[in-house]
Amino acid sequence: MSEFADARRHMVDGQILPNRVTDRRLIEALSELPRERFVPESLQGVAYVDEDLAVAPGRYLMEPMVFARLVQEAGIQPGDAVLNIGAGTGYEAAVMARLASVVVAVEENADLARAAGETLSALGIDNVVVMEGPLNEGCPRQGPYDVVFFSGAVEEVPQTILKQLAEGGRLLAVVNRRNIGSATLITRQNGILGDRVLFDAGTPLLPGFARRPEFQF
Repeated sequence: MSEFADARRHMVDGQILPNRVTDRRLIEALSELPRERFVPESLQGVAYVDEDLAVAPGRYLMEPMVFARLVQEAGIQPGDAVLNIGAGTGYEAAVMARLASVVVAVEENADLARAAGETLSALGIDNVVVMEGPLNEGCPRQGPYDVVFFSGAVEEVPQTILKQLAEGGRLLAVVNRRNIGSATLITRQNGILGDRVLFDAGTPLLPGFARRPEFQF
């Protein structure tokens, strides 16, 4: 067993399985996808540690346990279309591509978008489309989406993104309120949006999703 394969197994056995992740398809994807291919070479040796990894200034690869819990809550089905906001180097999109029909991965950092596309192509993952553009606009022309997934925390989910969530759809994000991060599930049922806090999560913020200032008298 290679060094990375051993680290991958320890990630699943030590971080994923003990934290109530039971989805068989998700566990298989995490067990097989080479996370080390989605980080800078200098970080490959720590690719499987239980913390967020900086892959560019102000941008992070999500902690494995938080990511896995969020994906499980999304309940991604084989026919689903997924919108991934903040694709980064493409790892989260690659995992979700194993579960969904197609993943549209939006990334505004040109270097990250290019790296994501190259890595996904090299691994033969052909059901991810990397779109370069502002994160807070999503990709409405390919929507609506059954699942919207934020690869990082936000202070507020903008209406432009909520409008891209299909009927019966699920949106997963770590929402920061008063510097406390909460993994949150937003659903659309009969045209009505509802939200539910799932668990606490300290995930770095994505750029462009600051809460709008409240009007004060």
